[in-house]
This record gives sequence, C-alpha cells and structure tokens, in this order.
Amino acid sequence: MKFAAIDIGSNAARMQISSVLYHAESISFKKVEYVRFPLRLGLEVFRNREISSAKEKDILKLLQAYKILMELHQVDDYLALATSAMREARNGTEIAEKVRKELDLRLQIISGDQESEIVNKGLLRVLDDKNYLHIDVGGGSTEVTLFSQKKVLASKSFPVGSVRLLENAVSAKDWQEMQNWVEKNIRDVVPKITAVGIGGNINKIWELARKKSKSLTIKEIEEVVQRLSKYTLEELINEWELNPDRADVITPASNVYLSVMKWAKIKEILVPGLGLKDGIMEMLAEKHKLGITTYQNISVGEW
Repeated sequence: MKFAAIDIGSNAARMQISSVLYHAESISFKKVEYVRFPLRLGLEVFRNREISSAKEKDILKLLQAYKILMELHQVDDYLALATSAMREARNGTEIAEKVRKELDLRLQIISGDQESEIVNKGLLRVLDDKNYLHIDVGGGSTEVTLFSQKKVLASKSFPVGSVRLLENAVSAKDWQEMQNWVEKNIRDVVPKITAVGIGGNINKIWELARKKSKSLTIKEIEEVVQRLSKYTLEELINEWELNPDRADVITPASNVYLSVMKWAKIKEILVPGLGLKDGIMEMLAEKHKLGITTYQNISVGEW
C-alpha cells in the first residue's frame, strides 16, 4: 500500500509518497518519492491578505503535477493540507474549491491547532517518556507543544513564522504572547526539559553544523547563524548552495528557535527531521486500520 502526504505551506509546498510496511503490530513507512517546490504563498498573503491570480495558477499546475505523480506511483490514498498562508488568504477557500472542481483533488485548509496535532502524531513515534518542548517553525506560524510521558500537556499556535518575519508582519504583541505562554507553561514542569525542533530551517542548521548526533545546542545554532550573517544573500545561494527560498528565511527562523529555547531555559534541541508530512502518514495509516473509507473535515481526535 502507498500513501501520499501533501503539505501546502507558506514558504514551500511538499509531497511525499511512501510505501506502508506492516510487521506484526507495528507500521513503518519507506519513502519512494519526495518533491519540494518553493511556492512562497506567504510573501503575497502576509502583505496583501490575498493570493494573486498568477500564484493561483501555480497552485493548480503544481497540484496537477502532484496528482500525476500519485497516479504513476499508484497511490492508494492521500491527504492534502494547506496551512497558514491559505487559511489567512481571503480567497484561500475559493482556490481550494477550484482545486476540487478542476483537478478532482481535495485540498483541506487546517487551523494552527490542527496542524500542531497532526505534526505531533508523527513526533510521538520518536519520543520517549521524558519532558519535551516541541517547536515547529513554519513560514507563517510557530506551533509550540509541551510533552510529558508522551502526552500533550499544553499546545498553542502563534502567528510568528520565517516568511512572516521576512515581511515584517509579526507584531511585538505576537512575540510577547508567545514568550508569556512558554514561560507560564514551563514554570510548573520538572526542570529537565529537552527541545525538539521541526521544520526545514532547523534541519538545514543541523546540516550546516555538521553534527553526527541528532541534536544542537544553543551555542551551535548561534555559531551557524553568525557564520551565515557574514555573507550576502547571493553568496549564501552560490557559495553555500542554499535554495533561494531557504537563504532568506533561515536566520529569521533560527531566531524563533533560539528565542523559545531561551525563554524555556533549554540548552539543547533534538532534530529528528520530521514534519507535517509524517503526521499525515500516521493519520492515513490509522484511517485504514480503522476501516474509514470517506474523508470528513479534519478532526484529529476522531481519527
């Protein structure tokens, strides 16, 4: 059996196709295809609150390509989700409906809290019973979740993201609200807490830090950011070989991870390399295990 996970984010759009492997009571996934495209919806939406007709055409072309790939791979089921940029765009729902009519493909726009829940489904596969603060920095939002013994103690989505920061669309109030939430929810937890970082930017920082272990300290993140700050955007793209849509947002995203870690007084962050797509895979596997044959609006608690 093969599943496809489609994530239309504020910075990039991704599709992963994986084979589902069943062994006894366990389920695992083997990646057979991964495509990432720098759609960058957030650059328009966080400035104009609307997706342009040109960008709308890009969405339709890209999803048509994704659909063809799913057909070639003979995918058994898929789930296509859109996050911060499309849910804030005045015409986001209209475009999702056009995708359904023209491509016969269902694109669902989810809330920040739903996004966090779905990501957490994939994350639980790699966490143990200790205390963790999950930080997921996307292009348009940051989801922060406190785990203990594999249970969610508190979770919240904030309108603070790398593309939004690039557009100067994050207010001091948003930053303060996130800081207050982190400090308040960490206060009553056992002091020993480890951060877990999700998102393409923290994965790239880990890669640039050349670590063998899947973790980074605050000092190591700051060292990478300091090295990057010495180069122009053009140099980051040509000499460091960063994608253009990564080169301009990696520092703003890094500042979000560093801020949350410092507020929580956490010195180390694990980087498991997971994301929304992994949570989607877990949902699809759970759906088929339960024998659900039709889609409803996303409601994680019901799956």
